[in-house]
Amino acid sequence: MSAGRLQVIQGQAAPTVRTLDPARFQAECVEEFVASWMARGFSDVTITKDVGVLERMLAALGRPAWEVTAEDVDRVVGSLASQGRACSTRRHYVQAFKGFHRFLEVRKATEIEAAFGIRLRCPVDEFNAARHVGEDSTAELAPPTPERVTGFFDFLKQRIATARKYGPAARDYALFRTLYHAGVRSEETVMLDRPDTHFHRGPFGKLHIRFGKGARTSGPRPRWVPMLDGLDLVLRWFLTDVRGRFPDSPVLFCDESGGRMAAGTIRNRLRHLMQLEGRPEAEWFSPHGLRRACATHLYERGVDLVAIQQLLGHWTVSSTLRYVRPSETFIEDAYQRAISATLTELTEGD
Repeated sequence: MSAGRLQVIQGQAAPTVRTLDPARFQAECVEEFVASWMARGFSDVTITKDVGVLERMLAALGRPAWEVTAEDVDRVVGSLASQGRACSTRRHYVQAFKGFHRFLEVRKATEIEAAFGIRLRCPVDEFNAARHVGEDSTAELAPPTPERVTGFFDFLKQRIATARKYGPAARDYALFRTLYHAGVRSEETVMLDRPDTHFHRGPFGKLHIRFGKGARTSGPRPRWVPMLDGLDLVLRWFLTDVRGRFPDSPVLFCDESGGRMAAGTIRNRLRHLMQLEGRPEAEWFSPHGLRRACATHLYERGVDLVAIQQLLGHWTVSSTLRYVRPSETFIEDAYQRAISATLTELTEGD
């Protein structure tokens, strides 16, 4: 039986043969795979993000999933590494493909073998599976220091007065202050609407993160995040003086058409702003770097680790610990604070 034709099912008196186009058949399989995600309760944000990764991975592989070899995976992962993509990004690409391949094994194995003469076998093995992000932690760049973050925000503030367009410049300032002080992910930030700002909730006001990242099968995990370190004042100013300069829509940090920004747009925007700032690339950071900086700086200031865990929306404290990377003088600084507190108590006791 030639490739592209369904083999005759044994025992049938009148065989039925039909031709399958590989590209079209794979596209239909992707649609069914996405439908299975929806049935399992994944959020629209997660589905959109992961489908994009899967489609880019399939395009890079350049052949139907059932024809992919281990060498093909090596080639694509190696290309991602040469482009400077983080290990976590490479792992995401491989995991997206592996999940799709597993779907084919469970749902489409018989049909694929009959139509294309190929018995499914996953090409992802122990030699090309990207390592977990935790294995790269020692090589991961440290989060920006408090002084570096302050310098960046000072640059954004000065830029508001000189930028050709006041609205986008002011929005950038409020946006990146929110990423840092609230420790929110880019994917969560772009889903914020204006009614998600609750200035009278708690002593500082809170942001309602309605589309918080959950476990892979749990769907969105909402949480409330306090507006710490003056973030409430920044957002009040933004809503009062800035947001009205953009088209009317529910979106909090919208683009110039009033629509939602993409998480990738935030990353590209941050990179562009740091280029304008004129700092060397060694001092650049990502939106995720601001989230790690939030965790680290709060911890260095003595905030309880469990409180940081809840702010970031992590399931476990162990996840939060991977984000916390204190400065080289953290031990000495903690010692000095302890000694100062002890001396103060002794002095007051006299």
